[in-house]
Amino acid sequence: MKLSAEYDVAILLPAYNEALTIAGTIAGFHNAMPSARIYVIDNNSDDGTAAIAEEALARTGGGALLHEPRQGKGNALRRGLLEIDADIFVMADADMTYPPEQIHELVAPIAEGRADMVAGDRLSGGDYGRENTRRFHEYGNNLVRMLVNTFFKSHISDIMTGYRAFNRTFARVYPILVEGFQVETDMTIFALRHRFRILEIPIRYRNRPAGSFSKLNTFRDGLRVLSTVFNLIRHDKPFAFFSVIALCMACLGLFAGSPVLLEFAKTGFIYHIPLAILAAALETVAITTFGVGLILDSVAHQHKTDNERIIRVHCPPRYGRTDAVSNKTTQPR
Repeated sequence: MKLSAEYDVAILLPAYNEALTIAGTIAGFHNAMPSARIYVIDNNSDDGTAAIAEEALARTGGGALLHEPRQGKGNALRRGLLEIDADIFVMADADMTYPPEQIHELVAPIAEGRADMVAGDRLSGGDYGRENTRRFHEYGNNLVRMLVNTFFKSHISDIMTGYRAFNRTFARVYPILVEGFQVETDMTIFALRHRFRILEIPIRYRNRPAGSFSKLNTFRDGLRVLSTVFNLIRHDKPFAFFSVIALCMACLGLFAGSPVLLEFAKTGFIYHIPLAILAAALETVAITTFGVGLILDSVAHQHKTDNERIIRVHCPPRYGRTDAVSNKTTQPR
């Protein structure tokens, strides 16, 4: 489906040292959707990316080159969302790995009102597994997907895809608090937490062109992603998070206290005093942790209520209301 030109689409391309691919990425998206505005957010590149992007953008006749001095993809995306307004936003990597020709498949559900965010699923079709040469990435993707889907009761296939589209409401209310490559995971979890409608579209994926190198460090950035997931679960699902910890402490306390209880049952005395103290301490920690989970769950519920009100403010009704007296339809302000 070709998107009508009446929708204002902004394409955001965070870029760090992508001199070999930035011009091709810009040309690809411009050819696929000439009416869209393309914005490159240069993130301290030192290989001429900014100059190449500026020249390529001049040929498109729309968009601009932005600069973000703080390093990290999250910081670059934040700069773009602060300075750009549009009906629909599309974010993609500037390394020619995502197919520009599929942009209409991503934006159409948003234009039709069927989704708030559409994510390009690299995994279901098998392209990512065939093209990606970093073997630990697949394990990391599976682990993050399992954690997120388990705690948020979702069925997302590709949590960390960098090719996605979202509407103005999501762009306005999403707080980007992460700085690096974990921003995609953070976006997905935020959408799940606040019940935005997420739709996945299978997309093709290809490896970087020869001579182009990924800036993602498998272990460092993987740990950051996992840390982001655990922190978001802790913030959004505190009862479940702290209940698991409390259960573990309670089980350890029972394990440590079993010899003491058996000893007391047989002799009527407690001889292993240190073990008894350890067991009592572990059970005390378990009860305290469970109480903390209950309290924080109430706080999280109030936070969700406040956020829901904010979302309503930023999301006016799509349709006008009908006046009962005049039977005239008025558009929302």
